Amino acid sequence: MHAAVKILIGLFIIAVGFGLFVDSVYGNKWTGISISWWHNFVVVVTGVIPALLILAGLFVVWLEADELKASKEFSLEEEKVEEDVKKAVTSRKRKTAKKK
Repeated sequence: MHAAVKILIGLFIIAVGFGLFVDSVYGNKWTGISISWWHNFVVVVTGVIPALLILAGLFVVWLEADELKASKEFSLEEEKVEEDVKKAVTSRKRKTAKKK
């Protein structure tokens, strides 16, 4: 589907959404039916916020726990590499000292 068609569809959806909010404020003059879209929207948002905060908190805790684990593994790996380098340098010094 072409990008311009998608933009037109998006604009139509936005217009329908705004129309529903306007309908909740002014009511539908043609049918006499008025649905409180704004009130329903506020109820949904206030119901979703605690769940989103819990999920965001769980994500942050999981992410930081993984970061701590990775940094611990990285520091252990660095220490192992340093020990290997020291052993290599020590063995190299011994070999050069024996040659003299």
